[in-house]
Amino acid sequence: MSASLRIGIIGGGGWLGGAIAGSIIDAGLVDARNLSLSYRSQQPDRFPNSFWTHDNQALADRSDVILLSVRPDDWHALDVDAGGKLVISVMAGIGLAALSQRHKTGRVVRALPNAAAEVAKSYTPWIGASDVTEDDRAVVRAIFEACGSEDEVARESDVDYLTGLSGSGPAFPALLAAAMMNDAVARGLPAEIARRAVNTVISGAGRLLERHKESPDDVVQTFLDYRGTTAAAIEGMRAAGFDASVAKGLSAAFERSVSMGKAS
Repeated sequence: MSASLRIGIIGGGGWLGGAIAGSIIDAGLVDARNLSLSYRSQQPDRFPNSFWTHDNQALADRSDVILLSVRPDDWHALDVDAGGKLVISVMAGIGLAALSQRHKTGRVVRALPNAAAEVAKSYTPWIGASDVTEDDRAVVRAIFEACGSEDEVARESDVDYLTGLSGSGPAFPALLAAAMMNDAVARGLPAEIARRAVNTVISGAGRLLERHKESPDDVVQTFLDYRGTTAAAIEGMRAAGFDASVAKGLSAAFERSVSMGKAS
């Protein structure tokens, strides 16, 4: 794929848009001079060789591929004619039909990267409309492989569900870490020691899972079979409703994603 491809990121001044921009530049997918980014109020002090603007239509006109990286609530006021170009939305909840109608193109994609795009470790599920070509799909894969890993899914509802699951990024591991740290501090450990212990457990677990590519179920079963202290902890958490709480949370996230789409 040629670096002469012109990519525009509406919302490139924001955190996620900036993370995607940095990843695709670092991967050599786009030359910085062929990257256009828009901002809301003040131009960020980064990507000095790229084209910065607060005029989103001007960005779209000079781009071959347009990424929408704005809050869903802000999208409702976004009036941009893509003129049949490839549009990739990284917004939660906004459906393909609404994107196609608003931006006047059948070549629309819904994608949902997460916070780890900043360190090229995001997981991004995506789906394209029927007018999306194989060349378009190659562009989408290249962009999100630069940010980590990606999968094309079969249904829009899969994207809505994964918005809550993988779109959470570090939030759920951080939630577990916070609960572990609070318990440690409550039992008298200094906060700094508790933080370091918990953060190392969480980050180390991620690296081990990535390296060995084991199923999480297999890892849990290994500890259960050992019948040690960790098995006792797992059994205690499950008895207290751990699995059901996670399922309830993911269900709430899915319902929220669907409701955001209906509001569009």
